Amino acid sequence: MIYGVIRWMGKYEGKDTAGIETDEEIAAGTDGTFMGDRLFDCAPKHALFVPLDKCKKDKRFCTATNKPTHNQNGFGSLETPDINGDISPPTSLSDQQVWEKVCGKNKGIQGHHNSCYLDSMLFGMFYFTTVFDSILYRPKGQSDIEPYETVQKVLKEGIVNPLRRNHYVRADKVMKLRELLDKYSNIPGMMNEEKDPEEFLMALLCHVMKADPFLHLSSGEHTYFYQLFMEKDDRLLLPTTQHLVEISCLQGGVKLKEVPSCLIIQMPRFGKDYKMYGRIIPSLELDITDILQYCPRECVICGHLAEFECKECYQSMGSPGLKDTAFCEQCSARIHKHLSRKNHEVDRIEVPMEYLEYITQQSKGGTEPEYTVPREKMELFAVVCIQTSHYVSFVKCGSGKDAQWVFFDSMADRMGEQTGYNIPQVTPVPDLVNWLSETKFEELATVSDDKIFPEHMRRLLSDAYMCMYQSPDVMKFR
Repeated sequence: MIYGVIRWMGKYEGKDTAGIETDEEIAAGTDGTFMGDRLFDCAPKHALFVPLDKCKKDKRFCTATNKPTHNQNGFGSLETPDINGDISPPTSLSDQQVWEKVCGKNKGIQGHHNSCYLDSMLFGMFYFTTVFDSILYRPKGQSDIEPYETVQKVLKEGIVNPLRRNHYVRADKVMKLRELLDKYSNIPGMMNEEKDPEEFLMALLCHVMKADPFLHLSSGEHTYFYQLFMEKDDRLLLPTTQHLVEISCLQGGVKLKEVPSCLIIQMPRFGKDYKMYGRIIPSLELDITDILQYCPRECVICGHLAEFECKECYQSMGSPGLKDTAFCEQCSARIHKHLSRKNHEVDRIEVPMEYLEYITQQSKGGTEPEYTVPREKMELFAVVCIQTSHYVSFVKCGSGKDAQWVFFDSMADRMGEQTGYNIPQVTPVPDLVNWLSETKFEELATVSDDKIFPEHMRRLLSDAYMCMYQSPDVMKFR
């Protein structure tokens, strides 16, 4: 079976013909040309031209009608009754019995009628982490919509609790949430149209639940996710999210005012059609020390407390990332005597008062001040990927470097055709951490053909749409 999207239809030699952009590379594929004519544009080996009557609807997706059915028989016989109370996420998959409960078919969230964007986000947001749990518990306020508590109940008792306890949520429970978001958010079409994860985040977090924004930027903007905007650097053959976040903040002139509990990064791409980079490595850890507005930093040259920042010195000191933009007063004066740097604009670094007081106290005591600055790091816990309008997610099962990862597809299989239902699946990905480790970077950069990668790794590297990071320390207080 070959999956794809019809990009062209017409007649060739009197026969109705379809031009398909395929999900995977195929040996007989083209770049959109057929019999010497260009009929559409796509990546090499991703275009296939076949008789139109050989095409069938993708069984992973929605039913034939535009109005989804709410009859439970349309979703299979597995029931997922609401569960009240407080249910904690599974903390570890080290036990074989836990693995068997979490992984397999009919696990996760059942997809229905273009819901994959929402299923993949909910799975990553709530299954194995509590970073978003504040929206499940915040009491209704005066400015909240009238059905606020109804939405909260549907989300918590109908989706999150059954997912965490029984490891499966039937699609009719998600449909209830979609109905409410469609009615009370400012984003129409939540019931049946294809949407993107950022639209779901805005509908749920901003319009309906009015959650506090996770990110407070130096520009004065408050937001729930950070979209990477930058000029493409052709020297970056295999960028990481660490590289791209730093470049985006540097070029955009923005910083974080504080360490967020959650940092959702939207990749530099626009849907399925445009990707700035063919592959991006999701960094397992994201060091945000140098993009924090109020944070002590070390001088890249002498290691003492940095007092100045020179953005024009980026990548000129031989240190990776934004570290080489921070200098103490003496080192800054010395390096900016060079003719190539004497016209650089230097900004003062805002150091927290409590840190300055700490150093002052050490100096008064006759000891050499300790300049070692702890790095502020966040851990990757979910990656949402897109391929031909279909969203899936990779999710970390717990916290810490040794936690296992799984792959989730809410429409992995299907029972029946037009009147059938989707079968979700959760699959273990035990080698994910190894593939994303720094020891693999050089090997990955030398590979020109993505087909040699295992399927999960190819999707992770080539199709990442959103990367989600959390701060375990900040989560404890928010």
